[in-house]
Amino acid sequence: MHHDPASIETERLWLRAMRADDVDDLLTIFADPRVMASFGVGVFDRAQMERWVQRNLEHQQRYGYGLFSVIHKADGRLVGDCGLENMEIEGVAETELGYDFRSDYWNKGLATEAAASVRAHAFGHLALRRLVSLIRDRNLASQRVAEKIGMCQSANIVRNGHAYCVYSLTNA
Repeated sequence: MHHDPASIETERLWLRAMRADDVDDLLTIFADPRVMASFGVGVFDRAQMERWVQRNLEHQQRYGYGLFSVIHKADGRLVGDCGLENMEIEGVAETELGYDFRSDYWNKGLATEAAASVRAHAFGHLALRRLVSLIRDRNLASQRVAEKIGMCQSANIVRNGHAYCVYSLTNA
């Protein structure tokens, strides 16, 4: 189970294992107020970004999967992250499918393309039974991505003082 994750290739994207040296490229995303507004938190500084990446690398080591760095094949840029993270939601252990993209690459269908490929990887290669996405109630674009890959809204919760929609999908 503790193996290097597969990389995933789609029509426009290459999803590869996140690396410690992705910090600066990821900071372009997480230091963008437009991106962070959708999470209801402030922008990251470099130290926060390093901790976030380190936490994902540890998750990767522990479970054999985690977040991929998403590379746009046409220009070679790291444009986002997409992948899986184990977390507890309302006292239940879940595997979340999450995604974050550079705001200058929004509205091109890239998050949907990446998320659909990770869903297929999770249900096929990893044989996971269920995925959830925890999305801020006002983040309509992210909710549309979840719906496009077959997820349905299954709950509304409050977490850390913020309202979230929980989307879920069970492997048939």
